[in-house]
Amino acid sequence: MTRAKVVRFVAPGGPDVMTYETVELADPAPGQVQIRQTAVGLNFQEIYQRSGAYKMPSPSGLGNEAAGVVEKIGAGVSSVAPGDRVCYGGGEAGAYADRRNYPAARLLKIPEGIGDELAVAVLFKGMTVEYLLNRCYPVRSNENVLFYAASGGVGLLAGQWGRHIGAQMIGVAGGADKCELALANGYAWAIDRLSDDVAARVREVTGGAGVPVAYDSIGRTTFDTTIRCLAPRGYFISFGAISGPPPAVEASRLREAGSLYFTRPALNNYIATREELEASAGAVFALLAKGVLKPRLHVRYKLAEAAKAHADLESGRTVGSSILIP
Repeated sequence: MTRAKVVRFVAPGGPDVMTYETVELADPAPGQVQIRQTAVGLNFQEIYQRSGAYKMPSPSGLGNEAAGVVEKIGAGVSSVAPGDRVCYGGGEAGAYADRRNYPAARLLKIPEGIGDELAVAVLFKGMTVEYLLNRCYPVRSNENVLFYAASGGVGLLAGQWGRHIGAQMIGVAGGADKCELALANGYAWAIDRLSDDVAARVREVTGGAGVPVAYDSIGRTTFDTTIRCLAPRGYFISFGAISGPPPAVEASRLREAGSLYFTRPALNNYIATREELEASAGAVFALLAKGVLKPRLHVRYKLAEAAKAHADLESGRTVGSSILIP
């Protein structure tokens, strides 16, 4: 048995429901490894886990992304060895910990030249961008693409990746400073949701045509606006719900707005197989090595400060990527 520091919660609620505890961690089971974690990713998905938007067991851990060093291996594990630097993104919640057991089949070795903090600043968010721009809707060069929360961790990487593809990225952010940050990270246009009419500006910059695809992570408050931004047969990709879930989508509404497509994807469905996981992570790390992706590491919080990290993330006080340090 090993002692581990963990953050978990019993009932959903605000940041204050999380507790920082010491628990007994068993040796890794067959097929598992035990990782001493050095950096933990902070993603909006954990807000959904903690708040009850995602159904979780009780009590429950939090977090789906971390990096660290393998300390122990369970029976049957040959893909990694003690001392290997590894990372993961996705899978069962429980990354908010200084040590944890994790399936070896879902681990990735961290490439040489990439530090642990950089790995968790880019992996989960980068794989999200990869599946959104490459597979959920394959973005092509010169296409106009609308992306919300353009100054956030996913949004900045999306701007950089979209520019690499050759797309004309249209970002939506809150405030002049965040719009300037978006423009410096691949967006051809940045629309300030606090002062601009988003749909009118999209029609203006696209010559009235609208966009063939919109990536909306906001949810309830932007649903109608996003519908108005889309060109006929456009794709509404709802990949988050910061303001709450969007309303039920009626088929007649999609028809009347121009035969639109609506989808609510999730990363885990796009990295379900080992092949998909390696391909997605490999694409992220390759663009990171080339300097195409440049994650902005905003704040390092101590693991014990997870409640403050959640409050800052939920209120929009962060930009780019932030991480937790066990």
